[in-house]
Amino acid sequence: MPILKTLTPTASSAPWLITGAGGFVGSNFVEHCNERGFPVISVDDPSYFQNRKERPGKDFGRIIDRENLFTWLENERPELAGVVHLGACTDTGEMDEEYLAKMNLNYSKRLWNYCTEQQLPFVYASSAATYGDGEFGYDDDDLLTAKLKPLNPYGESKRAFDEWVLAKEAAGFTPSHWAGFKFFNVYGYGEAHKGKMASVILHAFRQIQETGGAKLFQSHKAGIQDGEQKRDFIFVGDVIDVICFSLQEPIRRGIYNLGTGTARTFLDLVRATFKAMGKPEKIEFVPTPESLRERYQYFTEANMERLRATGYSQPFTSLEAGVAAYVRRLQSENA
Repeated sequence: MPILKTLTPTASSAPWLITGAGGFVGSNFVEHCNERGFPVISVDDPSYFQNRKERPGKDFGRIIDRENLFTWLENERPELAGVVHLGACTDTGEMDEEYLAKMNLNYSKRLWNYCTEQQLPFVYASSAATYGDGEFGYDDDDLLTAKLKPLNPYGESKRAFDEWVLAKEAAGFTPSHWAGFKFFNVYGYGEAHKGKMASVILHAFRQIQETGGAKLFQSHKAGIQDGEQKRDFIFVGDVIDVICFSLQEPIRRGIYNLGTGTARTFLDLVRATFKAMGKPEKIEFVPTPESLRERYQYFTEANMERLRATGYSQPFTSLEAGVAAYVRRLQSENA
């Protein structure tokens, strides 16, 4: 059951300010709020809201250009329920460290400082990319944050903000409440605009429609067969429920894993897609691009004990059920 159903908005309810509202998780959070009558203010590049068939009927409320956000906040001084910070450059192949520092680190610091000054709740998206190759495991222990070695600049930008946040917490310079979530491999409806960064499910769905088959990367690591690379895949609806839980029942301040706690193979993922589409399996393995091989995560699996200890007891959607729900939405879109 969606967590926000237990809350009752009133005529005077202040809006949630949502960064990245035009993106994948952000637009799903907006849809969730729409369904339950919670007002929102959306922050993103205005072009992200135009002519996207995945977003018909969504009420994004007032839309603020992300480049103008802080000027708007200073001039308008809006009453807010809090900030849900989901906006970032999420391209794991982005190598411009200066750009990533601007988008993923400095922008986030300014939002944290604003929420601290205004004493507002602040929830933000971190990433499982902070764990790198898993040398130190996948435990969301604050003491490990400084030791982690991400495999790409994107992961490092997320790790650096996590470390900065923990230093602010130690110094007592914090929003009224805060929580960060290390998103593992999130999938679900609303990600088509991400292009090459969309989940394998969407790519497989399109390939199966067009050719009857799907492609997966070969393994280039000894002991791991083609297609046996494993990730912790989490359905976007579960991500939204956890965010809502953290807003409804302020949990202990900290940075939490947000996966299912169970790694599954890419073969599992694609087979579930074939099954949901009612098509016979036809899988081809292709070489992983040279540019990705040194930065490729072969395994991720979230330790979910810390989040469960907060009282969050909702079961996570199984991979098969999540893929089936996603495929149904895609098929209805193409009908």
